[in-house]
Amino acid sequence: MGYIKAEEILPNEIIELIQKYVDGKNIYIPRKSDSRQEWGAKTETRRELNLRNNDIYKDYLAGMKITDLACKYYLSEKSIQRIIRNLRT
Repeated sequence: MGYIKAEEILPNEIIELIQKYVDGKNIYIPRKSDSRQEWGAKTETRRELNLRNNDIYKDYLAGMKITDLACKYYLSEKSIQRIIRNLRT
């Protein structure tokens, strides 16, 4: 995430008002709730993780042990268990 100088986009009156509360500090201004996107909406990460998780579940159903799955997919055993539990339902 890049930073934008307040002087470039905000009127002086608003900058002075903000300075009353957070003079010289960095603040995060969240998006409006109606313009928020779900995690992974801009990348392929969500789809890739779903594919990986489905592969893990298929391997589990084929008889692979949790410890072997953890080694194969470079995840903790707890993560493998969570993925399997979520896909069982």
